[in-house]
Amino acid sequence: MELAAGPKRKSDSTRRVKTGSILSPREVNCRLAPERRGTIHALNVTATPQVEVFADAAALTRSAAEAVVRAAAQACSARGRFVFCLSGGRTPRALYELLATEAFASRVDWMRTEVWFGDERCVAPDDPASNYRMVWQALLQQVPLPAEQVHRIAAEQAPQTAADAYEASLKSALGISDSGAPLRRFDLVLLGLGSDGHTASLFPGSVDEPGHWVSARFAQPAWRITLTPLALNATESALFLVSGTQKAERLAEVLRRPLDPERLPAQRIVPTGELRWLVDQAAAARLG
Repeated sequence: MELAAGPKRKSDSTRRVKTGSILSPREVNCRLAPERRGTIHALNVTATPQVEVFADAAALTRSAAEAVVRAAAQACSARGRFVFCLSGGRTPRALYELLATEAFASRVDWMRTEVWFGDERCVAPDDPASNYRMVWQALLQQVPLPAEQVHRIAAEQAPQTAADAYEASLKSALGISDSGAPLRRFDLVLLGLGSDGHTASLFPGSVDEPGHWVSARFAQPAWRITLTPLALNATESALFLVSGTQKAERLAEVLRRPLDPERLPAQRIVPTGELRWLVDQAAAARLG
């Protein structure tokens, strides 16, 4: 197995990018009105998951970075645009940091990349719990991605207001099919797995809202905004990243039959395209 690349360094082109292109989380928050600062389907049942096991988290992260580069190149070649839906979490952060290095950033056409978010906590954009803040720090501030092509969830708004606004933005960008699902698909949706079987902000016991692409949900201790399976499954490729022994038991359950998607929401991800699970050996300990 290949291990992760060596120490990061920014390319000349990266150093030319200023934080004024994509607003930092603090800049976003400061531009909000004072009263808003700091506040808060149908499944393709034939999809077969591809499970790939790596020696460690570093090897997993490097493979995921190569997958992003390939997906971006294929999408830009076929459709002229790479539409990428991001995830929060520790393992994705390592991926974003690797994508920001010269070795990978130079291989992605950022000018033709559109970034969306799979979920967000209802906090200000500069809050330490914000997915936007994490992605901005790890990746967005370091690559030449135009600000207008970064579609963050305005989760500092009232939860339902934020969900409705993000759904409207998605529908405007992707179009709506006769079935109510997205007319055009994401090129890549990145996902993680919680130790309770959740993914994005789809938690155990939650129910889907027919026809909705985005939902506001309360998950102790806070509200969250999440794309629903109707939106997440509309992708050329769904890529789960799972690492660590604490995920081993749940990963085995999620990949096991029979299905129990109410208890294990990650099982609701059955995309119209491919479904891949990249896992390290620690997480895969109970798959045998």
